[in-house]
Amino acid sequence: MRELAAFLFRSLLGWLGIQVFISLLFLLYVRLSQTKNLPDEQLPKAAVILCLRGADPFLPNCIEALLQQNYPNYDLKLIIDSQEDPAWQIAHDTVNQLGVTNVEINHLRIIRHNCSLKCSSLIQAISELDDSYQVVALVDADTIVHSNWLRELVSPLDNPKIGATTGHRWYVPTGKYWGSLVRYTGNIASVVQMYLFGIPWGGTLAVKTEVLRHTGILEQWAQAFGEDLMMHNILKKHGLKVRFVPSLIMVNREECDLLGILDYLQRLILYSRLYHPRWLAIVSEAVSSILFPTFTIVLFFLSLGDAQWEVADLLFKSYSIYTLGLLSLMLLVEMVLQPVIRHQGQPGTKLSLPLIGRMLLAIPLTQWVYGLAMLSSIWISTVKWRGIMYRIRSPWNVRLVEYHPYDFLDQPVDSKISL
Repeated sequence: MRELAAFLFRSLLGWLGIQVFISLLFLLYVRLSQTKNLPDEQLPKAAVILCLRGADPFLPNCIEALLQQNYPNYDLKLIIDSQEDPAWQIAHDTVNQLGVTNVEINHLRIIRHNCSLKCSSLIQAISELDDSYQVVALVDADTIVHSNWLRELVSPLDNPKIGATTGHRWYVPTGKYWGSLVRYTGNIASVVQMYLFGIPWGGTLAVKTEVLRHTGILEQWAQAFGEDLMMHNILKKHGLKVRFVPSLIMVNREECDLLGILDYLQRLILYSRLYHPRWLAIVSEAVSSILFPTFTIVLFFLSLGDAQWEVADLLFKSYSIYTLGLLSLMLLVEMVLQPVIRHQGQPGTKLSLPLIGRMLLAIPLTQWVYGLAMLSSIWISTVKWRGIMYRIRSPWNVRLVEYHPYDFLDQPVDSKISL
């Protein structure tokens, strides 16, 4: 057992070192990256597309922020699932209060049964754009953008080698739910991974219109479950890159309970298995981040039961160093990104000793929740997303089982819990 304990000690410290290295690369990029925003006369006409099904907790704030962009020539295209959807009235009320004219609200007219409703909405919106729109920007309803969001998102596309630009989501654990803290903890690693692998995020994403139409992306969306993960490989085949813009790390203040985070993770892991360009790397990361620490805890208690004090001491030190190292890394990433968040006019996470203590407890909890979600997702072939059931047999064999308009009963009881 001592040899196994020594192996786990080396494995945990080695994996911690790898995580520290790639996180420092990410943080260095964030600190040194500078985006030169284009002047008004060089900014292309843009269409911002927001697809809605259900009323997200901060939907009025999202729409209002999108209509107050420091950008000379853009239109907001809202595609709402149906006219009976609760988002329909919210969108109209928000637009009427602002009195703006650069917005168009439509409902989803064609329900495609071989892709997700979001992909159907995106295809409808983009197919109706005229040739004056040179850029398409995608955004999610849980994203509250700052005034320079669109300008910062579009400016890097001036480089002919860049086919798409993206930001990343950043959760802030502000409430009472452990699910929110688990999501926050897991997202820190996810943000670093997405930067490392060049993966775009559909919640803040801009693509040249000609790229969308000439690379076959729309055709892929017509038979897919999601829109963003697949884009890395498609763009790479055409010699184009995805550019991550650090100033577009967008704050999300929605809450999530543990049951909700488990459903979300099962869907996310299945989606990643279908379309992530480095899926095997994600599996390897899961083994290192979930299996080794959990096995260390189990072996620690077994060694205590067998009175193998030296082995127990080595295992305790291994797990303690690893977990405290992850906590320190989380705090470092949080502190480096806080100026980015404050620059957007958003308050960052208020670090305190009680919160840091909860973050420490959240590390093993996150490992177990992610592990449970990954195991359970192996056998999943059906997914429920915003009240709609999908049957998924392969990346390009997706079936919408039965459509119905969004129902108020599908709304969470807590108005701040994400859908």
